[in-house]
Amino acid sequence: MTTTRSAVALGVLAGLTAAVVRRARTISAVAPELRQPDLWLPLSIGSRLELAVGRRTFGARVTEPVAGVTVTRSDVPGGQDVFGYEPAERTGGALLWIHGGGTVLGRPEGDSELCSRMARDLGIVVVNARYRLAPEHPFPAALDDLLAALRDLHARAAELGVDPARIAVGGASAGGGLAAAVAQRATDEGVPVAFQLLVHPMLDDRTVLRRGTPGRGRLVWTPRSNRWAWTAYLGHEPRADERRPYAAPARRLDLSGLPPAWIGVGDLDLFHDEDVAYARRLEAAGVPVDLHVERGMYHAAELELQTTVASMKAFQQRVFAALGAAVGSRAA
Repeated sequence: MTTTRSAVALGVLAGLTAAVVRRARTISAVAPELRQPDLWLPLSIGSRLELAVGRRTFGARVTEPVAGVTVTRSDVPGGQDVFGYEPAERTGGALLWIHGGGTVLGRPEGDSELCSRMARDLGIVVVNARYRLAPEHPFPAALDDLLAALRDLHARAAELGVDPARIAVGGASAGGGLAAAVAQRATDEGVPVAFQLLVHPMLDDRTVLRRGTPGRGRLVWTPRSNRWAWTAYLGHEPRADERRPYAAPARRLDLSGLPPAWIGVGDLDLFHDEDVAYARRLEAAGVPVDLHVERGMYHAAELELQTTVASMKAFQQRVFAALGAAVGSRAA
């Protein structure tokens, strides 16, 4: 009995040691300034229980708006509520911003600081939209809410001092993927969109079906989380055949006629390959696109490090500069 217990203990210790070694190897690929202690935690979402925990932690995140911006909340006909951020001086541009969270968690209040800073620094009106989350509300619930928010922004353009020809859509992670879907559907339905700002966007459910690229997708947003989130959003496991338009933006065959785009992603991000492929397809279809790949960056690293790490501050400045050039008159 003692020998058996010793063997089990040695086996457990060997397994833990191997896991630590693998994690150390993964973190060694991260840019030195981005190596945070929490990267050692193997966090992911793969069950309702883990989703509930995520919603109480990351999903409950709230940030405060910066000074110099008027913040309002309003209900959208046929949609959810939105937060508006109006700068004292306006350029006439606007952005519909969509928060991330894998389509399964998060809320607009978490991006109040970012949205208000965009409004203040670029002189644009930013509308930060709420949308229904999966799995309680699978596709197309979120997209319907966001199209309603975009239509409402156009309807209120005059009172907001916004030029309807200078309205962009944008988001990060799942919000970036939803922004790409909004741009596609808006184009098909004749709702003007001037620009799409796609920050490490979640674009392609088929990534779940492909063998992963070594070194990518091991931090923050993992293949396990990706499979669970896409299954929740689609209402079924990702599969080779998905016929519903806009369900996964990367599945659209004809990308011609879509708005100009900026796409930024880290080279350690699970979404790297699908984002680069989408950028190349946009370019091949004649859509102006600016692609930035950040070396040594894992998924959403800029979320917490944009004010303390020079490379993440520069990454965020690229986001602001692209948006400012597209619909504002000045960049941060």
